Amino acid sequence: MPADQPKERMKIAILGTRGIPNYYGGFEQFAEFFSVYLAEKGHEVYCYNSHNHKFQEKNFKGVHIIHQNDPEYKYGTFGQFIYDYNCISDSRKRDFDIILQLGYTSNSIWFFMLPKKAITITNMDGIEWKRSKYSRPVQQFLRFAERLAAISSDHLVSDSIGIQSFLKKRYKKESTYIAYGAHPFNSPNESILNEYQVEKDNFNMIMARFEPENNFEMVLDGVERSNDETPILVIGNHNTKYGEYLKTRYKNQFNIKFLGAIYNLEHLNNLRYFSKLYFHGHSVGGTNPSLLEAMASKALVLAHNNDFNRGILKENSYYFSNAEEVKNLLLKIKKNDNLQFIQNNFEAIINKFNWEKINGEYLQLFEQCMARHQTGK
Repeated sequence: MPADQPKERMKIAILGTRGIPNYYGGFEQFAEFFSVYLAEKGHEVYCYNSHNHKFQEKNFKGVHIIHQNDPEYKYGTFGQFIYDYNCISDSRKRDFDIILQLGYTSNSIWFFMLPKKAITITNMDGIEWKRSKYSRPVQQFLRFAERLAAISSDHLVSDSIGIQSFLKKRYKKESTYIAYGAHPFNSPNESILNEYQVEKDNFNMIMARFEPENNFEMVLDGVERSNDETPILVIGNHNTKYGEYLKTRYKNQFNIKFLGAIYNLEHLNNLRYFSKLYFHGHSVGGTNPSLLEAMASKALVLAHNNDFNRGILKENSYYFSNAEEVKNLLLKIKKNDNLQFIQNNFEAIINKFNWEKINGEYLQLFEQCMARHQTGK
């Protein structure tokens, strides 16, 4: 039996991810941490997984796993719509109290199928239609999908103050601000660096999905201009059209190392901890999980200059807007001169962005929504 008995046991579903445990990205990581937290609190929790997810068991740390057919591997993006249809269709027969949707891009068009008795809470993610990787017709569709999700959901969650303000202004909809979290990293192991052929405080990093708005090219152009020979590790799945372009573009730059995706959190934490400079190029969306993890790993973060990043890092970072500024930062900034920035960001994780706090805020929201639903308010 769970150590903590809930005030009222809820039956909760989590939709909108490829599944848990995490082998993909931020929403999957949150789904893993939050679903296990809910199960430990005594709630009945179900997470929908792609049928071809690496984890094929029906239970993960007390969380029920429901595998559904996901033909994205066969049909590309269109397959995501089929997968979400399959998940929502299945949810109609489960008698859930709450359905938590993570994102809206391919599930909002099925909003009319969501079970009417369940409370639908949607994390609205970033402003997806602004992503440069999408063509104009796709961007128009995403604006439509965003509107559907905003209007049809019983409650909205924003992962940044910027997104919260955007939803209020565009849709006149209130939302609850709950950021992502990270676990403070306190167990460095320098021997892990041997696997990546780098030395302590003698390599830089950038880590993200290979998409133009994450500004890999801006950062790597700055590296090229600086003539700085410090290795920079480029982490993320580069087997994409944009990834192939970047690998070709910098094939003669010996210090740029494309490592591919790394999902081993211990390795990532140690790489961030022992890095010299950590570049965060994200420019679209809300609170980015990898930024919080860099802060939690005591990396010195140099971030793209935008409201989302400034909202998290405040004055505890150096910011860049172009390759020339990246070059100047590479040549001027020293980690040992900025230990207070590192400590301030680490304390922000402990006090504001820790998973226990974030999970607790989500659970409190669920309890409030259930109470309002039961009283008819």
